[in-house]
Amino acid sequence: MSFRLAAYAVCIDDGRVLLARYVSPAGEGTWWTLPGGRVEHAEDPYDAVTREVEEETGCSSVVERLLGVDSRLISAAESTNGVLHQNVGVFYAVRITGGEFRPEPNGETAESVWTPLPDVAGLSRSVVIDVGVGLAVAAPGTGHLPSIAVGGLVRH
Repeated sequence: MSFRLAAYAVCIDDGRVLLARYVSPAGEGTWWTLPGGRVEHAEDPYDAVTREVEEETGCSSVVERLLGVDSRLISAAESTNGVLHQNVGVFYAVRITGGEFRPEPNGETAESVWTPLPDVAGLSRSVVIDVGVGLAVAAPGTGHLPSIAVGGLVRH
């Protein structure tokens, strides 16, 4: 079994959410996701999320609050490495404080854009968007949402 701890930024401003267009280095395609990614060894997820926002978007940011945590199992058939995989995502409400959007240098983020919330449902996207926006909108006291299914336009 493989495991990944990730931190994601949910930046919502004036009815829009900040999304990053991910381009798979393995040629699997492109889809939208939230800025964020893997927490490095010995790194605090709180620090990781602002680092990831800077790396992927070119913008500085501050964490406003913890939204919640999502833990999801991905079957061996669906995972990229062919083994059962667990992804734990820590979601933070984040505010952009400066900088200008640019592609990630030598990375997998091609662009970052503010997207009206109603437009998100029509995008080919990672499930982390649905989880992050769901946590931001519902603000569950437990910091946890019921599982969100993948399929159609939503992928792991």
